[in-house]
Amino acid sequence: MSEREGSQRERGSGPRRKREAFSLGPATTAVRPEGRGPDSREERAVRERAGAQREPGATRPGRTAVGSAGQAEEQVRRRTVDDLLAEARGGMSRPGPAEAVAAQRRGALLVDIRPHAVRAADGEIPGALVVERNVLEWRFDPASRWRHPLTGYDAEVVVVCSEGYTSSLAAYALRQLGLHRATDLAGGFRAWQDAGLPVVPGGSAALP
Repeated sequence: MSEREGSQRERGSGPRRKREAFSLGPATTAVRPEGRGPDSREERAVRERAGAQREPGATRPGRTAVGSAGQAEEQVRRRTVDDLLAEARGGMSRPGPAEAVAAQRRGALLVDIRPHAVRAADGEIPGALVVERNVLEWRFDPASRWRHPLTGYDAEVVVVCSEGYTSSLAAYALRQLGLHRATDLAGGFRAWQDAGLPVVPGGSAALP
């Protein structure tokens, strides 16, 4: 054996570089050089770049997104009509029938917002201003071009409905418009009737 052949054989029989097997799929096996394991620096850099390119708020498959919008939705407290009613009546002094009569005598506006059919069947309060609920804010907002001549930020307004529920919400809306003396008749028209106060035939035309 020549010196050259012996040298080549020695190089071929020397220690070989260790290799690590890793899987590329169900039926495929490849060889990963030693030092290039799952946590090698090169692969970590690739994963970090992929994470930086992911859209904000995006989630990996199988995970549930809980972004700022989702958190805000969870924090929204659902409210009931009873909650709204309590808020509307908070800090508002509500007169009973006798107090409403006294207020009307000193110049307060009693505003009847009941539907026409209800007023026609049950009657009306003498001297009350009839305003349909769907136009109430436009007739009593002092800044509205469709306002009633008697409205104003200091106007004393007592809203009347059938039983004193819708009227509370309506009075609250007027207070939001700046009519700080707006309120409603506790118990509504029913309480007025039960108190034996005057009632006139209903069905009169509402303010246009």
